[in-house]
Amino acid sequence: MPSLYMTLDDFLARALDGEHDAAGAYRLRGVIGEIALAVRAIAAMIERVMLDGSAGAGAGVQAGARELMMALCERSVCVAGYSAAGSNGSWSTLSTARSGYLLTVEALDGGAQIAENGVAGSIFSVREAACESTDKDACETAWRRGGDALRAAAHALYGPSTLLVLTLGHGTHGFTLDRASGTFVLTHHAMRVPDEGVEVAIDGAREHAWEPPVLRYVRECRAGSAGVRERDFSLRNGGCVVADLHRVLMRGGVSIVPREFRDVQDASGLDLVHAAQPLAWLVEQAGGAASTGRERVLDLQPRALDVRTGVVLGTTREVARIERYYGEYERGVDRPFDSPLFNERSLFRPEACA
Repeated sequence: MPSLYMTLDDFLARALDGEHDAAGAYRLRGVIGEIALAVRAIAAMIERVMLDGSAGAGAGVQAGARELMMALCERSVCVAGYSAAGSNGSWSTLSTARSGYLLTVEALDGGAQIAENGVAGSIFSVREAACESTDKDACETAWRRGGDALRAAAHALYGPSTLLVLTLGHGTHGFTLDRASGTFVLTHHAMRVPDEGVEVAIDGAREHAWEPPVLRYVRECRAGSAGVRERDFSLRNGGCVVADLHRVLMRGGVSIVPREFRDVQDASGLDLVHAAQPLAWLVEQAGGAASTGRERVLDLQPRALDVRTGVVLGTTREVARIERYYGEYERGVDRPFDSPLFNERSLFRPEACA
């Protein structure tokens, strides 16, 4: 078991030893080091905004966080290209690092809550560039690779303490920022999603648009010990996907960002490249599962940088249960009665029979 006082730098030196050639290990360590610097700077930015009492604090910090990340990428010799969510999937390739890595960033998730001193987060992934050219068209396919291209994934949580949760493909580990020294210290070694859990994180405001399998699952959880699950669940939505998922990592259960019923344009759910796949890898490396309900998130091949997908992240048996509900629904086993003749009468509407 590593020392409680192992720093992020020390951890990276041990974890990357023998995993890459010397140049590759140096570049990957450099990218992760830059991410850590950015997380520390964003945490300080949030604190300053709260002290200033600025109006529109959330929007200001979101813009500032994105600009900070873009500046980081442009100066880094280890980043071949980057893509920042929330800016129309914009990205830039850099001539300073043709053999570097691709960095995807969701600079600030839950930023709207900052004015209320709420929790916010950031999401990062580092991907193999697999491209020797800085031409955008030539490197386009590198962004469309699935989870096999991931070399590191992380999320940062800005709350009572600042936490950076990281995977390099060998477990998921949490590092807490020591504000006095400015270093990240290993505090959560080899995190594991509990086999049992009662947390269900989902935004109930969009319940009318959930797909039937999600609706079935959530209704069973709401019924608690009086229903088929025979135990009580805690349903909540923190307004920040990173915070919701982190609670699931610590306590078990599931975090659901569903695709909306009858959505045929992949416009609902979570951003696949910038958020869903990095978070999916963190969960899987902690012994959990990550699915769309129909297939594994990391098996998806992005068609574009801005494509979105529904996700279910968390305890393996709960994710498997939702996948079973999707299978039953699509086989017609669980479809509610739907008659064109009586559909307008409330007694026979599908939601009345679900």
